[in-house]
Amino acid sequence: MPRRHLRVKGAAEAPLRAALRALRGELGVPDAFPLQVLVEAEQSAKAPRLPSYDATDLPLFTIDPPTSTDLDQAMHLSRRPADGGHGGRGGYRVRYAIADVAAFVTPGGALDAEAHRRVTTLYFPDGKVSLHPARLSEGAASLLPGHTCPAVLWTLDLDADGRTESVDVRRALVRSRAKLDYAGVQQEIDAGTAEEPLDLLKEIGHLRERLEVERGGISLNIPEQEITEHTASGDGDGDGDGGGSGDRGSVDATYELTYRTPLPAEGWNAQISLLTGMAAAELMLAAGTGVLRTLPAAPDGAVGRLRRTAKALHIDWPHHVSYAQLVRSLDPHDPRHAAFLLECTTLLRGAHYTPFRDGRLPGITTHSAVAAPYAHCTAPLRRLVDRYASEICLAAAAGTPTPDWVLAAFDTLPDEMTEGTRRAGRVERECVDIVEAALLRDRVGEVFEGCVVDVEEDQPDVGCVQLENPAVIGRVAATPGGRLPLGERLRVRLTQAEPGVAKVRFVPA
Repeated sequence: MPRRHLRVKGAAEAPLRAALRALRGELGVPDAFPLQVLVEAEQSAKAPRLPSYDATDLPLFTIDPPTSTDLDQAMHLSRRPADGGHGGRGGYRVRYAIADVAAFVTPGGALDAEAHRRVTTLYFPDGKVSLHPARLSEGAASLLPGHTCPAVLWTLDLDADGRTESVDVRRALVRSRAKLDYAGVQQEIDAGTAEEPLDLLKEIGHLRERLEVERGGISLNIPEQEITEHTASGDGDGDGDGGGSGDRGSVDATYELTYRTPLPAEGWNAQISLLTGMAAAELMLAAGTGVLRTLPAAPDGAVGRLRRTAKALHIDWPHHVSYAQLVRSLDPHDPRHAAFLLECTTLLRGAHYTPFRDGRLPGITTHSAVAAPYAHCTAPLRRLVDRYASEICLAAAAGTPTPDWVLAAFDTLPDEMTEGTRRAGRVERECVDIVEAALLRDRVGEVFEGCVVDVEEDQPDVGCVQLENPAVIGRVAATPGGRLPLGERLRVRLTQAEPGVAKVRFVPA
């Protein structure tokens, strides 16, 4: 998709920065960590609780965006030799190390209390608000290359078809060897230059994707709006890229808003995380204690609406073809397909964190998009519940009781996670709105080419339009009583855009 750079400097920067500050205040986003929390983080970074098992000889690697430093996961993939149980085909071994946050955070301490206040890491265009102090999340607890640290090490043995055969999880000392990024991984695998532990990511990823289709799971491959910030020394040249001139030697913020389709390597990497989350859920269910991530099956009415949307978009959906099969057949670069995929996200709403204990299983144990029991356990540096999930799984694997401090949180943890997840989602949506408005604030009245990607079912004259350039998705309203052409191209005129004041709005041109 085309992309447009947004440079904000001098006077043009002020409305955007002010809107982001106001958003933080409106949502009650925490600011700096209290001194007591920082002191405790420094102390724990110097003296974490270390495990006795040493796995530092395992050549782990991480795969993350290039600028990431809060690295939750590291992996090593290998083949298992063929034996009688594999029909001569062999299998795979997945070693997956997860940051051991509990080795640094004492239950009931200042760090713990602050984590419960924050719940998740929040990402803004001008910086992130971390769940834990950087001394831990980007230092002592992060799986940085060359850094020895405690981790929760999963060993998942798969058969030749990628099905899980056995699971082991224990605390271990680990040391990652390399920090890789998605683009580099994709390039190496495509070029055939990747060494076996990395090359197997594609092989295992494909097998797990095939199993996902088999069980009816869904992964939506939707082009995303992505905000990135770049900084550069201002030269005061007033080149017209986004506003007034800055002082020579100042630092300018450059925002880029693009449409981005995830790389295949990102999907394969996600399958390793899903594999681990499914294994965690099975351990919890077998032990009778856990915190699942659950999502009820979509009601018939929601599926019926999707079928009507498919018909309106001229997408053939035979009754013998499942929803999951249809989704995987679509091309997100086709405007009609993109509109349908966007509508599919409505079926993924309503997920919950569901705790259970003492063998009393909840009424719903599955996540309908995963099409299996599932638990969040692979991102403890950025999400509170994962620290608890790791402790439950470690106890289940060892056959020991779940720690009391974990069980004590069951009454409040689901509500904390629900509120924290809601806040993180709102931050993401509002930040995109603010950057869109900053990008277009001086272009009110201009006409743009776009595609109608959503129409209100009860208001066919109101919907959303996705512009081709810049990468903006905004509300569009036709004349009352009119009808927007879902999935069709439409020229629209911008009627409003003001960061923090008015979101972008369009009318048919």
